[in-house]
Amino acid sequence: MVRRRIVVHGRVQGVGYRYSCEAVAERLGVSGWVRNKDDGTVEVVAEGDRSAVDSLLEWCRQGPRHADVARVEVHEEEPEGLGGFVSY
Repeated sequence: MVRRRIVVHGRVQGVGYRYSCEAVAERLGVSGWVRNKDDGTVEVVAEGDRSAVDSLLEWCRQGPRHADVARVEVHEEEPEGLGGFVSY
């Protein structure tokens, strides 16, 4: 089990990023959450099997069709045992 905090920079708000991220995370079996931040970024916390979290991270680097991801920050954290995935 791994946990990563992912901050996505670029044109990532108002393009369906959170909704799409939630759908991808649920399909992969990743727990956590996604939210828009006041600075225009999107923050994702993802917990689960390393391969599933890695797959979600790769998706985050592209985002949905109308997103323009400029940069992605990734921070390793201690897993907390989250269940489910929600969008705030």
